[in-house]
Amino acid sequence: MAKYFRRKLLIYLLTFIIAVTVDWCIPRFMPGNPVDLIISRAGLKGSAVSQMYTFYMQAFGLDQPIWKQYLNFWIAIFHGDLGTSIFLFPSPVTKVILGAVPYDLALLIPAILTSWFAGNNFGAFAARSKRLDNTLLPLGYILTGTPYMWLGIVLAWAFGIAWRIFPIAGGYSFAMRPALTLPFIWSLFQHWFLPFASLFIVQFGGWAIGMRNLIIYELEADYSHYLAALGAPKRLVRKYAFQNAMLPQLTGLALQLGVIVAGALATEVVFSYPGIGYLILQAIHNEDYFLLQGCFLFVVIGVLLANFIIDITYVIVDPRTRAGMQGGAS
Repeated sequence: MAKYFRRKLLIYLLTFIIAVTVDWCIPRFMPGNPVDLIISRAGLKGSAVSQMYTFYMQAFGLDQPIWKQYLNFWIAIFHGDLGTSIFLFPSPVTKVILGAVPYDLALLIPAILTSWFAGNNFGAFAARSKRLDNTLLPLGYILTGTPYMWLGIVLAWAFGIAWRIFPIAGGYSFAMRPALTLPFIWSLFQHWFLPFASLFIVQFGGWAIGMRNLIIYELEADYSHYLAALGAPKRLVRKYAFQNAMLPQLTGLALQLGVIVAGALATEVVFSYPGIGYLILQAIHNEDYFLLQGCFLFVVIGVLLANFIIDITYVIVDPRTRAGMQGGAS
């Protein structure tokens, strides 16, 4: 067991180093230069251009050799410094990202968990009802195949423009300032609901279809037929089928939770919701090296943690995994 986890930790460490290196390279392989963009937007002319160019190149450390920039990047990470945002200068990248994380957590955790719970239970129930299955199957494929962005636009048009029930932009009313008051919390909820609904609807269809297919597969497995031949109650057979079908769904849930920090880019763009997904888009538009690599770093860490939790969960939940580990060690 200890040898298994040591090997896993080594694999995750190597993966982290490679992923962070790619994360550092991506912004620098993009065409253009963030300092040129800043100067062009400032409308500077004459000697001021060269002076400001030199100042910003030194301020962001872009005047140093590429190998030294890479080395400084790793040193800064271990000191908890992700640099200064070019787009939101002089705000630190860490502060900018932490300001967006609560919006992502409040949007994606409820959307993922409620859709996972409702979809799995509905899919398991549909697998036992032929009439409901005939309805669920086509509806589920339509929902899971619906793009988040398109559904978000439809919801924004219907509930925000046509019926004027919910606002369609921002995290809260632009006329308000953040405060722990009922009007502000109500404004947060109103701006949160449509992005949540678009994510829930699409993910619900995917979880329901996945569970429905897994339950049918498990009920046709040899152990299910064997239990039925022994006279086991249908309720017991379905219970075992549901437990085995939940393992892949738990994997999917952990992976979904792992990319929470990436935000829901399409949904956040449609509703101008101030999460990390929308922040990534702004960083790309403004060629903000440090903000972009900081956002991707959060994504890498989230995905790796999710996969590590999956490995541990499988060892705890699935006895077959423990048996395989013991067999391999002997």
